[in-house]
Formats: sequence, C-alpha cells, structure tokens
Amino acid sequence: MTQDIFRQDAYLRECDAHVTAITDTDAIVLDRTVFYPLGGGQAGDSGVLLLADGSGIAIADTRKGKDAEGHATSDIVHVPAPGQEDRVAQLAAGTAVTARIDWERRHRMMRLHTTSHLLCHVVPQLVNGCSITPDYARLDFAMTDPLDKEALTAAIAALVAAAHPLTVASISDEELDANPALVKSMSVQPPRGTGRIRTIRIGGDSGAPLIDLQPCGGTHVANTSEIGAIVVTKIEKKSATTRRVVLGFAQ
Repeated sequence: MTQDIFRQDAYLRECDAHVTAITDTDAIVLDRTVFYPLGGGQAGDSGVLLLADGSGIAIADTRKGKDAEGHATSDIVHVPAPGQEDRVAQLAAGTAVTARIDWERRHRMMRLHTTSHLLCHVVPQLVNGCSITPDYARLDFAMTDPLDKEALTAAIAALVAAAHPLTVASISDEELDANPALVKSMSVQPPRGTGRIRTIRIGGDSGAPLIDLQPCGGTHVANTSEIGAIVVTKIEKKSATTRRVVLGFAQ
C-alpha cells in the first residue's frame, strides 16, 4: 500500500520514501509518494527519484498498481524513463529515496483541473469524458445546444478574477447516495470502499456563492486567482448529443 500524501497537500513537491517493491516491468512502488497516478482524467506525474549517492532515476509516468487479474490495488507505481535498467536493478525493498515531482508540469495540471471545475459551473450539464494534461484540458458535455467560445472564456475569466477559495473535504458514502447530483461525470465514478469520498468545493464560504462541489481525487490550486489566464481554444460537436470544450493557456 502506498500512502498518497498528495491528496492531503497538492503543493508538496517532494517527500522521503522507501521502495517496497519492483514490478516485473521494472516500475517502482514506494511506501509513500507525492506523485499523482493517472486517474479521473488527470495524467500521471513525472519527476525523479533521488538516491542516497546523489544519483537519480527519471520517472516518466505514474500509474495505479494492478493485481494479477488486472484489478486496481492500493499501490502507486512509478514508471522509469527508458534506458535506466541498471539503476533500477540497484534498488531493493527498503531502499531510501526522495520522490520529487516535476512541479511546473504538475502545477499546470492543477490550474487546468481547477478550471475544469469552473467550466462545470458555467456549463451545468453532465460530463461524459474528460482529460487533464499539462498543456490542455477537455471536457465532453452531454448536450445538444451550441456553445460560444468567447462567452465561455469570459465567464471563466470572471470566476478566476473573483478569487474563490477551494476547500478539500469529504463526505460519507451515505451522503453521496442522498445527493447523487454531486456526481457530474457519467464516465468516472467516485472511488468507494473507505467509507469517505473526497470532495472539492469552490466558493461557498462565509455566505459567498457556491461555485462548484463534486467528488474528485485530483490535484487543484487553493484559489481560483492562481489559475491565471485560461481560454477556450476549441468547441467541437463530437456527436449529436456531445459537445467538447477544450481549455488551454492564453498565449
């Protein structure tokens, strides 16, 4: 089991950890990590594992572990970039490392992921697909009405400028069952099994308007003002019942 400390603090850039296993594909499992694994539409983190002798192993991707039947486990797997087989071979269970993410890349995804929540407020329709990368984010909305690129960009800019705080909390499985409308994604369901489900709330403090509240396990900025200039770069009609909105950083 890997302790996912990034869920408590998305701003942690590194942590001390120990190797617990090396997989058959030379991927590395740690006892704790700041690396976010691919999931919920958000790409996995990259970075480096620093060893005691000062050398490092470049991590190209991070994934959730799987058992022999292909089911997800509680492990988080750090995938080394190619050509480092000799370094990985030197690792063993118990080896101490410092896990350090590529912070600039992660922070771009935090900004885009938070913007996707703002977009859910601006376009209050169910989402049937999403992708959060360091360079763009896309959301597919289950709807037939047309969308206006400039209007969406302006609405997002206003929410960013309003400096709404973001709060990480949790609700029980029973609370979610009683409020099914909190789940805005048709393609990704909140993980269950622990009795608590992590939520992201934007706004709603001290009488301020609630902008968005939904279950989410991804990484986000602490305040919408940190997002900066984001624009809607493209709107596509993916099907008769789907409109895709693509977000990017303003040039």
